[in-house]
Amino acid sequence: MDTHFDQSTDNVASVESTDPPPRMTKQQILTLLSMASVNFSSMICYSILGPFFPNEAVKKGASQTIVGLIFGCYAVSNLIGSLILGNYIVQIGAKFMLVTGLFVSSFCTILFGLLDRVPAGTAFITLCFVVRSIDAVGFAAAMTSTFAMTAKIFPNNVATVLGSLEMFTGLGLILGPPVGGWFYQSFGYEVPFMLLGCFLFIMVPFNIYVLPTIEADPSQDSFFRLLCHVKIVLICYVIFTLSAGLGFLDATLSLFAMEEFGLSPGYVGLIMLGLSLPYCLASPLLGYFTDKYPATRSWFMVIGGVATATGFCLLGPLPLLNIKRQLWLMILMLGVIGFSLGMTAIPTFPEIITHAYDHGFDEGLSTLGMVSGLFAAVWSLGMFYGPVVGGLITQYLCFEWAAAVQGGLALLAAFLLAVHYICKPPQQQSIPEDSQHRDESTPLLIE
Repeated sequence: MDTHFDQSTDNVASVESTDPPPRMTKQQILTLLSMASVNFSSMICYSILGPFFPNEAVKKGASQTIVGLIFGCYAVSNLIGSLILGNYIVQIGAKFMLVTGLFVSSFCTILFGLLDRVPAGTAFITLCFVVRSIDAVGFAAAMTSTFAMTAKIFPNNVATVLGSLEMFTGLGLILGPPVGGWFYQSFGYEVPFMLLGCFLFIMVPFNIYVLPTIEADPSQDSFFRLLCHVKIVLICYVIFTLSAGLGFLDATLSLFAMEEFGLSPGYVGLIMLGLSLPYCLASPLLGYFTDKYPATRSWFMVIGGVATATGFCLLGPLPLLNIKRQLWLMILMLGVIGFSLGMTAIPTFPEIITHAYDHGFDEGLSTLGMVSGLFAAVWSLGMFYGPVVGGLITQYLCFEWAAAVQGGLALLAAFLLAVHYICKPPQQQSIPEDSQHRDESTPLLIE
């Protein structure tokens, strides 16, 4: 089922019609399932490490700082891979990039599950860095092409579709920690990675069969031109604060919960549901709402940033507040952070795309690839900063202060974005005339 999706379909999607929206075809539904499977697998492979790997790495001779660097190297490799692959997505081909990325990740996931057999110390730590780095490039390829294909096939409902796909991202966040913690406790270190690696390998032929081939011409636009716009830079900083917070929690929360409340890895995985469940449930609704009312996207990011900052300051909680540590308070604040992450993250991708189109970028796969690569690169930069800097602050100060620093980053992002929107002249905030032709009632994909 190797169908072609040509550049000309962009014009078809904007044609006004009084006919009722056609139902999605079987191939279109399978395409969405394919993209959803990539979102799910990428997040569960990342989040599964949280409950048990930091503790396992410490047993193998790694310090808290080294654990943070192991998490962080994934982000650095993802950053570099996303920028390069996003820039050359047209030449490589979105479908080929996605399938190849999944194959590489399946191999690396299985290999990572065998690292417990490696001697403790330098050998174990080195192989962790190498395998995680290659794995990150594979998922950079898969996720960059997924974002670009989603925006290409569903140009008028980007936030709605992304919000729906984020359900599967949230599902990966939800299932990763408890499933990883339970399998680790029941069967040992290797089993969780073997199961996930086999699942990724099965997805390779499935995606070869169902994904359409998208044809497009290269563009002369560049990342530098994209980053010349203040609004895009500020949104990138917002994305950075979101991923930095998640990366920080992945690398430090499990050890803090075990030491402070005496919890087992399985229970730590259940606690992490407080973060992922609100994100999973809220994302589709937030995506639909921000597609229907695009003007709300900006202030959703601002309000979400303030809520994220509040959640992180009370997560420890911040020592200056003189609030006693309570397990219920930590779970509640994880829920606040999870919901606010959805409120902030869902509008960012369509906002960058809209701003790029409104300022003369070509409406095609090349621009979407650059935006996808930029989004993934900035997200990865935060994923590097969060575990590394958060791990350092946790090691030399405490978890409470490290969480407060993450909250401060989110608050600064919300403040800068709010100042930009307030100071921006009203005439520049008006919706461009050509974007008014993008009817929000247009079906997700015209047959």
